[in-house]
Amino acid sequence: MKKLLLYLSVFLFSLILNAQEKPFWNEIRAFQKQDSIQKPQDGMLLFIGSSSFRLWNDVKEDFKNPNILNRAFGGATLLDVIRYQQDVALKYKPKKIFIYCGENDVASSDKVSPKMVLKRFKTLYKSLRNHFPETPIVFVSLKPAISRWAIKDRMIATNKLISSYLSRKKNVVFVDIWDKMLENGTPKKDIFKEDNLHMNAKGYAIWVKEMNSLVND
Repeated sequence: MKKLLLYLSVFLFSLILNAQEKPFWNEIRAFQKQDSIQKPQDGMLLFIGSSSFRLWNDVKEDFKNPNILNRAFGGATLLDVIRYQQDVALKYKPKKIFIYCGENDVASSDKVSPKMVLKRFKTLYKSLRNHFPETPIVFVSLKPAISRWAIKDRMIATNKLISSYLSRKKNVVFVDIWDKMLENGTPKKDIFKEDNLHMNAKGYAIWVKEMNSLVND
């Protein structure tokens, strides 16, 4: 009995340790399960990144396009997307890839500079481009959120660095939604949920207007 309890303790500890070492793993496993039940067809519009995409539950209806595969997860940083790129991107054959990520990188620590975020983005971009040399890539700029307005300067600097980097690349589009979400120089008050971070339908409507031609070209 003592040995059994010891084995169970070790097993449970390993599960906890594994969960701690692999953030968002449950969401990734859910994607794997979905794909095993029904493999996504080739030629989908792949959305990857963090919660601003993950929580876009009406994305197919908003764009009137059923061919969208949403593989954004949790409060992902670019490092998280890089870690799980095989499961959320590389194993598919998308027509186009849309990315929203980097906001959580900036917000995670004052020590994470815009240049560090750019370096992380370059790593992800180069990996995607190596795997998908001809696939169009769309990067949606970091958004201005009421709850994160105190770090707006680093957000703006990050957007500028990524935009400049992508301006020298082919087959890629940088969608600047920052100014579109402002009113009198500050984030619009009625486009966010109660947390003042994630968007409501009005917020997503702004994104649809800016992205529609890229989704439905």
